Amino acid sequence: MSTARATLAAEHRDVTGKHVAKLRAAGKLPAVVYGHGEASDAITIDSHEFEQLRRHSGANALVDLSIDGKKARPVLVHGVQVHPVNRRMLHVDLFLVRMTEELTVDVRLIATGESVAVNDHGGTLLHPIESVRVKALPDHLPQSIEYSVESLVDFDTTIHVRDLVIPDDVTLLTDGDEIIAKVQAPRVEAEPEPVVAEGEAEGAEAAAGAEGEGGAAGAAEESAEG
Repeated sequence: MSTARATLAAEHRDVTGKHVAKLRAAGKLPAVVYGHGEASDAITIDSHEFEQLRRHSGANALVDLSIDGKKARPVLVHGVQVHPVNRRMLHVDLFLVRMTEELTVDVRLIATGESVAVNDHGGTLLHPIESVRVKALPDHLPQSIEYSVESLVDFDTTIHVRDLVIPDDVTLLTDGDEIIAKVQAPRVEAEPEPVVAEGEAEGAEAAAGAEGEGGAAGAAEESAEG
């Protein structure tokens, strides 16, 4: 596995509270570094640089963070707060890691291939869960785990967590019986019964009644004549 890691430069900040809005306006992103009993450190990082890093790195990728030009230390992006409307980043939490201690993280699942039950039988591919929890050393954390849906040939077949291929240096923590993919059969809609307008129904009933009365009268006349 490659030891090359992304790097990120940061500066210590004293600005807090509402005043951080000025930092964001200047292209700086407020962040906090914490972990392993150390006091949290308020910092700023370049917004554009961090955005580019996130685009080219996985969610569990380690980053070498240097604060005020000091020796870089490995961190993991623990959380990114975004604006609910414009989706711009507002704040970042960075977690200091020790390379000899295992971490527990959620890893995204990626489906590959095509399902016969979907393509030929019109089913809908469902993903009850989209990530699994694993434990591994920081530099062995998978960015994602792929699995094929080609085994989903009918609506009774399912793919479980236990079917995933997990690296030997990674411990899977999610229950193996959890379903990660299945195909739902298409809905079969019952044909609607013909709807008769209220006026037409009354007319039909009246006609039936008149026909019945006429038939009875004719029978009475025939009986009388006989």
